[in-house]
Amino acid sequence: MTAIQQGVEQLSVNTMRTLAIDAVQAANSGHPGAPLGASPMAYVLWQRFLRHNPQNPEWAGRDRFVLSAGHASMLIYSLLHLTGYDMPLEDLRRFRQWGSKTPGHPEFFHTKGLDATTGPLGQGAAMSVGMAMAEAHLAARYNRPGFPVFGNHVYSILGDGDLQEGINHESAALAGHLKLGKLIWLHDDNAVQLDTATDKAESEDTAARYRAYGWEVLRVEDGNDLDGIEAAIRQARENPDQPTLIQVRTVIGFGSPRAGTSKAHGEPLGAEGVAETKAALGWTFPPFTVPDEVRTHMDARERGAAQEAEWQTMLDRYAAEHPELAAEVLALLKRELPANLADALPSFEVGGKGVATRNASGEVINALAGVVPGLMGGSADLSGSTKTTIKDGGTLEPGHYGGRNVYFGVREFGMAAAANGLALYGGPRPLVGTFLVFADYLKPAFRLSAIQMQPVTYVLTHDSIGLGEDGPTHQPIEQLAMLRAVPGAHVIRPADANETAAAWLMALEYGKGPTALALSRQDLPVLPRNIEGVKKGAYVIRDAENAAVVLVASGSEVSLALDAAEALAAAGTQARVVSMPCMEVFREQDRSYRDSVLTPGVPRVAIEAASKSPWYEWVGEGGAVIGMDTFGASAPASVLMEKFGFNVENVVKVVQGVL
Repeated sequence: MTAIQQGVEQLSVNTMRTLAIDAVQAANSGHPGAPLGASPMAYVLWQRFLRHNPQNPEWAGRDRFVLSAGHASMLIYSLLHLTGYDMPLEDLRRFRQWGSKTPGHPEFFHTKGLDATTGPLGQGAAMSVGMAMAEAHLAARYNRPGFPVFGNHVYSILGDGDLQEGINHESAALAGHLKLGKLIWLHDDNAVQLDTATDKAESEDTAARYRAYGWEVLRVEDGNDLDGIEAAIRQARENPDQPTLIQVRTVIGFGSPRAGTSKAHGEPLGAEGVAETKAALGWTFPPFTVPDEVRTHMDARERGAAQEAEWQTMLDRYAAEHPELAAEVLALLKRELPANLADALPSFEVGGKGVATRNASGEVINALAGVVPGLMGGSADLSGSTKTTIKDGGTLEPGHYGGRNVYFGVREFGMAAAANGLALYGGPRPLVGTFLVFADYLKPAFRLSAIQMQPVTYVLTHDSIGLGEDGPTHQPIEQLAMLRAVPGAHVIRPADANETAAAWLMALEYGKGPTALALSRQDLPVLPRNIEGVKKGAYVIRDAENAAVVLVASGSEVSLALDAAEALAAAGTQARVVSMPCMEVFREQDRSYRDSVLTPGVPRVAIEAASKSPWYEWVGEGGAVIGMDTFGASAPASVLMEKFGFNVENVVKVVQGVL
């Protein structure tokens, strides 16, 4: 490397650093420490290795990069600006301001060039595991000799906090088990976190931990050694059988008066501190300056366009030799669903033997798997209970990545984060399964599914006290309310097997967020099929002339409402029964439809064996809710339903009280 090259490279690194501290100072808010320390490793990765095209940020053949340490967002915003993305300097000046492309933490849907939303520590790296799984899976299914359609690497920069989060253990163990050789994590190993030095909170041997997981672990002792960082990344890329952790020893707040201390983490340096830092870096330019030689040197547009053109030429040849495979690949990448998808749904016979909605879901999954090739996933060690197995779909395992079933182990959070990564990569339509009560373990990833608007389907079974003898630790009460409170998420609790089929159709057709399917363990009567009603969120399942009351319910309690309506009719009170499988979708309907279902002026009684709170929106002041105010108990399901008031007698009593 010539002295001139060394000069422009160091100037580029310092440009990244100074853009970061200038932006944080202008906002009077942000995290200057990590960009000051980690800019050299980010520079090497982006300038010497990363395949990407700033003119087409969604190019499917690109490498993936996830800044798991999302608080260091100015690091990636600087890179986007310098390498030629649609990231004007003005947006760096407006860091953390309303309407800018530079929010406080990276937001995938908001800023072109990002591969994930990050900030909640641990989740970025965990999503990169899912991305690496997606690459391995799609490569195994679709690559052919001479045609590496899928062959990208997945990189993540993460900090000490990322490594401390519990999800890191789940995800790293899974990645090591699966031998994801295209996955490379760079650890910004500065030994400092927000509160204090890391040795006040931990004394583990991180390298030994990762080696125990099955990772290759490399170390670069000087975080400013560009060639040393390059050599480590190159070595990692040459290992196809293990994911790699590269520990890069850095100094948080490098060059600043607060270097090496917690004070450098999350506070602006102040005008004096910025001046001292720039002096230490030998920087003499005004704020937000990009030297011309740096702008020319780091512009990746020409290189990226050439890389994409080369990939596209290969894809065109692939399409000529393997037209059916190519058509399937393109459909997957565009998230296209087959026409007349509803025709693939099984139909369940009314009046026949009752069917648990988890069992119905299993049948629907296998019917849809035949026509939706991207459908894949698994459960947190509960596939036999959640019925999420795709029969004859094979298992995604080390060396055999083409399988559609994943054994995630008892790692609910890591499983859901990996599903986000699978969806973000493009192609797979991931499903994940566990008991509804354990949604508590995966809630942060469910929230990121919604924030990132990713169509992950959560199969959450054993949805109420109706699961019976396992008792209150396994009986969900507040979980439905929790999931329904997440903006952009759809929570569907189907009343029977036919509603379950429609719910799956809704899940696959919804492209703006996750869908949670709350499914029963116990058998439920099969009701008449009404796909269009389910797709509107709520519909009249039993009507009556001059109804005096509307009974509205979801899931297993719809059948109870129907039975109660018959008892009320026998006593001279007419009742309309409404099935409301999805509040969020019903809320989106126009007022006329909502009024046609929930007749204005007619008292309403809601029935659901879960927390009452979401239902008050629908019953109003004059209505009533039959729900759960306590945790459950251990007993047969029929006994529990009786004891907690989910029986015809109690519904009739409550209705009479309302009337």
